[in-house]
Amino acid sequence: MKNQHFHIKNMVCSHCGEVLREKLDRAGFPVKEIELGEVTLKKPIGAGQQEAFTELVRKHGFDVINDQNSRLVEQIKQLVIQLVRTGRKLEGPLSDYLTKKLHKDYQQLSRLFSGVEGKSIERYYILQKIERAKELIVYGEQSLSEIAYELSYSSQQHFSRQFKKETGLSPSHFSEIKENRRISIDKV
Repeated sequence: MKNQHFHIKNMVCSHCGEVLREKLDRAGFPVKEIELGEVTLKKPIGAGQQEAFTELVRKHGFDVINDQNSRLVEQIKQLVIQLVRTGRKLEGPLSDYLTKKLHKDYQQLSRLFSGVEGKSIERYYILQKIERAKELIVYGEQSLSEIAYELSYSSQQHFSRQFKKETGLSPSHFSEIKENRRISIDKV
C-alpha cells in the first residue's frame, strides 16, 4: 500500500515542522506540505520506504500515528496548543470550539482524550496555558496583567491563583527567581 499523507505526533510548533522537513528532504522523502501534526510527501511511498520514513521521524523525536483514535487525540492537542500559542480568544467554551473544529461529539472527544492521555482536555488546556505563562514571564516583556489577558483569564487574580496552584509559586515570585521550571509542551 502506498501512502503520502502522514499524521505526526509531537510536532508542536512551526520550528518542529521546519526541522522535520529538512531531515525528510535530505533523506530522499521530498515534502509537499507540512502543517502541525501532518506531513504530505510529494509522491507516495511504498511499504518498504514507510519503515525507513517512520524510523527517520522517530529518530528526530516525533512519531507516525497510525490509528484513528491516536490521530484524533493528536488533533485535539494541536488545536489546544494553537489556541494557547496564538492568543486567540474563545467565543464560548473550549468544548464548543473543539466540537466545531473536529465535527465530533465533545463527550466522545473527552472520553477518548482522558483514556489516552490520563487527564481531561480541560486540564491539558490549563497546563498549556501555564507553560505559555512561564515562557512569557521569563521573557519579561509583558506585565502579569497583560499575560493574564493574552491567555484569556477573567482577571489577573484568577491567573495568579491558577498559576500558584499548578506551580507552587505565584507568578511574581516565579518572575523574581527566573528559575527555569518550564516543561517542554510535548511533555505536558
